[in-house]
Amino acid sequence: MLKCNKELWSGPKKCNNNNMNKSLPEASNALTLGILSIVITLFCCGPFGAILGFIGLSKAKKAESIFNLNPGEYSGYDNIKTGRILSYIGIGIAAMYLLFFIIYFGAIIAYLIALFALQGCQIQ
Repeated sequence: MLKCNKELWSGPKKCNNNNMNKSLPEASNALTLGILSIVITLFCCGPFGAILGFIGLSKAKKAESIFNLNPGEYSGYDNIKTGRILSYIGIGIAAMYLLFFIIYFGAIIAYLIALFALQGCQIQ
């Protein structure tokens, strides 16, 4: 919020506030994609959440490189860190989701193979 000197009204004034930093580009995108990677992985489907997590990591990397070029010019570095952490969590949940399904369907296939082998049937 910009603050001007309090004086009697003499028309609109423009404040010169050089302490205001610009918002860091791509930082809010990284944060949003990190949140979406967790939500979509948990409530919809894992692969799409993992994809959003990887995109969030690339946005965070891009925002960090912009920040490192001119650290005093931008604000919002915390959004980069939070977005990166949430993206890693979303990718981790998606990986556990994938591992669960591999084990689950592997167990079903192993059971069916054993069942057919015990009955003397051949799988073709």
